[in-house]
Amino acid sequence: MNYITPDQKRVAVRTAAILTTSYVAGTALGSSTGVYGYNQLVLYVTATLGSLTSIELRIRFSDDGGTTFWQETDGSISAGTSTESLLIHQFTASGSYRLALPISDPYIEVAVKGTGTVTSSSCTVTAILARN
Repeated sequence: MNYITPDQKRVAVRTAAILTTSYVAGTALGSSTGVYGYNQLVLYVTATLGSLTSIELRIRFSDDGGTTFWQETDGSISAGTSTESLLIHQFTASGSYRLALPISDPYIEVAVKGTGTVTSSSCTVTAILARN
């Protein structure tokens, strides 16, 4: 049964495949996937570690169709100072994960890699684009 509403769109970003130790981007979310008009992104990540230590997922954004990228960031506050770092989502156990973030960028790239031995590893990423 399809639970996608008229205000949502499902995009297969990465089908199940063995990981590599370098980042490999999946299907970009851009004009060809109809990202325009959506302001919410939910990523469903199915991770199978196999012999890996972890799976790492990177999200980058572009306003020029994928020529220049800005990586997702996160801040750590100490003594009133926010220190920003490039954000990597790391999965250290096999499982089904959900990441949600607001978006306003016309082009989004999701890439994954494995750390350790890639034997028997797999990762699937599905995006749900939504408006609210």
